[in-house]
Parts: sequence; structure tokens; C-alpha cells
Amino acid sequence: MTESPASALPRLSSRYAKLAWGTLAFNLLVILWGAFVRATGSGAGCGSHWPLCNGEVVPHSPAVATLIELGHRLTSGVALLLIAALVIGAWRVYPRGHRVRRAAAASGLLILSEALIGAGLVLLELVAHNASAARGFWVAGHLLNTFLLVAALALTAWWASGGAEVHLRRNGALAAVLGAGLAGLLLLGISGAVTALGDTLFPASSLAEAEAQTFSNTAHVFVRLRIWHPTLAILLAVYVMFAAWRAATDAAATDTTRRLALGLLGLYLLQLVVGSINVGLLAPVGLQLIHLLLADLVWITLVLLAASALAAPPSPATDGRMAERPVFESSPAG
Repeated sequence: MTESPASALPRLSSRYAKLAWGTLAFNLLVILWGAFVRATGSGAGCGSHWPLCNGEVVPHSPAVATLIELGHRLTSGVALLLIAALVIGAWRVYPRGHRVRRAAAASGLLILSEALIGAGLVLLELVAHNASAARGFWVAGHLLNTFLLVAALALTAWWASGGAEVHLRRNGALAAVLGAGLAGLLLLGISGAVTALGDTLFPASSLAEAEAQTFSNTAHVFVRLRIWHPTLAILLAVYVMFAAWRAATDAAATDTTRRLALGLLGLYLLQLVVGSINVGLLAPVGLQLIHLLLADLVWITLVLLAASALAAPPSPATDGRMAERPVFESSPAG
């Protein structure tokens, strides 16, 4: 007996959701690898060539820095293919105008801009030991694009798993609170990226030396951020707590929303602890990567908290749980 298209749609949607979550997880690994490239000063491992590496498709007798940079390029290529599969899959599985299609399309555009920014950093030689202000702006733009990409991937996976459509007009005050939190995390992430760049370019051998560098009248702007980034993190912690509380206590809050709010608080506090240890140990590479991973998880959790808190109220049949499955109004090709 042949399976009808309508009965096959829920199964295809379930497979698509697994692909979306897997693509998000893989992109987190790519992000961490990119941070490892920066922290080890391997950004110039392929010279000023892109997409070739030192002018070759496969470098002969590559140095360690070359292998690190080439590995990042290869994993980034895999990420591009996975997101391309997400976009194609969204158009095959979901109808025209569906939120999964919109999120997947945004992911596709953002992975292309991510690749262009990465190429620009290499071609303009804003890598390795380059300490120009231009590099700081490019790093800030890269972080912003990366966070938006992660948000788009997270929403693709969330909505493919049954998350309801977001309605901003119905939740104006709450949307403003959560939107300000998202903007604050973007600013914190940018300051963290530039601070991490400063730690790589101007390493200190002791806390006393780090303090002297930070407060020196001739200190580079990247180094001065060593004091402003943790200060911003602590101040933002108060607001994140408020935003989480506001979302969890809203009249329409579901169990899912409350769990995400609690998870956000736990992850943010853990990030503060790891960040403090990172400062005390003078930013070792491994701890930098853990700190970045936590920053990404905090960002993803707040994005999903906003998606959950600002969604249409669940029907009584769902009993407050995220149980909506994708609604197919027409054929898969839509």
C-alpha cells in the first residue's frame, strides 16, 4: 500500500527537525574551531589566499597553523552544505509562507555572509598578529553575523519541532523586554570577541602585568576592553534575570517557557563563573573555548525563550506544552 503524501508529512517533518538540530550543533563546533584558529594565531595559515590555501587546493608539507586554518575552512564548507540541505528541505516539506521556510532562508543568507566575512578577513590580511582598528570592526561584524546565524538555525529547529508562530503585537511589552535582552547579549558578545582578540594579540604573563596593560595610558583599545567586558557581563546579568522572570511569570507562560527561563539563568550564572576563572588564569585557550560555548548556549536559550514566550497561546488540548506540529495547508512543494 502506497503511503499518501499527507500521511508522510509528519514523518518528513520529524526527520527535518533532527537535521536542523544536528546542523545547529555542527555549526557550534565550527564556531569553536574558528575561535581556536584565532586563539592560536593560525588565521594566516593559508596566507592571504581564499578559497585556496597558500595558492593550492591541497597544501604540500603544511605547517600546523596551515592545518588548523584549513580544517576550519573544510568544516565551514560542510556547514554550508548542511544549511543548503536545510533550505532545500524546508521548501520540500513545508508550505509557502511557513515559519520554518523563513528561518531556513535566513540561515542560508547568513551562512553566505559568514563566508564572505571570513574571506574578507583573510584577503585583507586581518588575521594573525594584525592589531588594527579595522580588524576590530571586522571581528565585531563577524560575531554579530555568527550570532544571527545561530539564532536563525535555532529557530529553524525549534519551529520544525512544533514551536508556534511568534506574535509580537499581542505581546508588545514582553517583546520589548526580551528584545532588549537579545540586544544586550549581542553587545556583550561583540565586546567579548574583541576582548578575546586583545588577549591573543597582547598576552600577559601574570595578573599584575595584565592589570598594568589594561590601565596603561597607552593601552590598545582591545586591551582596555578587559575591564569593560566583565563589567557589562555583570550588569547584563541583572537584566537577564529580570527578563527571564518576566517571561516565566507572564499570564500566558507555558511549562516550556518556564523551563527555558530557568535554563537561561543557570547558563548565564555558569558563564559568569567560567568567565571569572578565565580572567584569573589569563585566558588559556581551552577555557576561552568553554566560555565561548557557554555564550552561544546562553544566546540560543534566550532566542528560544523569546520564541516560546511570544508564541500564540496554546490550545487547551496541548495542556501548556509545546505540542503543535507543522500545519500543511497545501502540497509539500507549496
